[in-house]
Amino acid sequence: MRIFSLFILCLLILSCTTTTEKEPAKIPIKVVVVNMFESGEDTGDRPGEHQYWVEKLPLDKQISFPQGYRDLRYNEEKGVLGIVTGIGNTKAGISITALGSDPRFDLSKAYWLVAGIAGVDPEDAVTGSAAWAEWLVDGDLSHEIDPRETPEGWSTGYIPLRKSEPYEKPFPAKEKPDMVIKLDADLVDWAYELTKDVPLKDDESLRQMRERYTKHDASKLKPMVLKGDQLAASTYWHGELLNDWANDWIDYWTEGEGNFVTSAMEEMGTYHALERLHKAGLVNKSRLLVLRTASNFTMQWEGASAYESLSGEKLSGKGYSAYIPALEAAYTVGSKVVNELVEDWDKYEGGI
Repeated sequence: MRIFSLFILCLLILSCTTTTEKEPAKIPIKVVVVNMFESGEDTGDRPGEHQYWVEKLPLDKQISFPQGYRDLRYNEEKGVLGIVTGIGNTKAGISITALGSDPRFDLSKAYWLVAGIAGVDPEDAVTGSAAWAEWLVDGDLSHEIDPRETPEGWSTGYIPLRKSEPYEKPFPAKEKPDMVIKLDADLVDWAYELTKDVPLKDDESLRQMRERYTKHDASKLKPMVLKGDQLAASTYWHGELLNDWANDWIDYWTEGEGNFVTSAMEEMGTYHALERLHKAGLVNKSRLLVLRTASNFTMQWEGASAYESLSGEKLSGKGYSAYIPALEAAYTVGSKVVNELVEDWDKYEGGI
């Protein structure tokens, strides 16, 4: 009798230790829309990068995200998730890592669309334009000497890591994985071809601004969709000399293959977070797209100082001269890609 009782007890213990609650199924995500800031509420007030996506796509469901910068937004029917990372590479990296590690979501097949505003080189495009980046370059990791103390003949005080002068050769190949990223060229080309003819808003205020740049191509262009590479630097820089540096810096790190078009802050943090999540099998880093839309120029117009230009764009408190057109362009162009992916998911689930 004692042996039988012990047998029954063992069965009960075994049953208790092997029976677990069934884990809830993960939410499969097809596209993650990555925005960097929102000015106020998600809807109904002055918009930031997130608001048009929430209102128009729409991202109608709010999901608590205490480990992130702001609650998530979700469209269940489309399988599209929206995140606001916060401004800067640090916040972007933390937010994307938090999302990629969240056990509620299956992000293994998700495409990631960074959609945000940026400064634009007046030699390549005008405000209101939208640029798909193929190359992402870090504008922070470097050595730096104040330009007032640089040796005679130097064009900049920025020096590549492990080097002793600007743009020194041989190229620092060891540092390249941290400094420069080439996105999947086929995916970027696909997004560009899909959207290159999308009409973008143009108006008198945009025209008046670009016509000031009489020595640059901007004076002859209109808002358009183009391919153009992105410099990610946490310092909000501005001016002709730094614009020259941005062109040279991207040229150096891409070994002549890239062309500086837009300047913003967060891409390196976003990419490197995805890179590590990819190693953990949680995401596919090759499914990243970066769309930056031009809210302002990165340098002054003829006859103005860098400070006057910066003050007019940012320091005055009036905001960027093409702020709303740039937000509209980001949604108009970006949503065409998002909707194409989700509406024909059987075609794109396995890749472009």
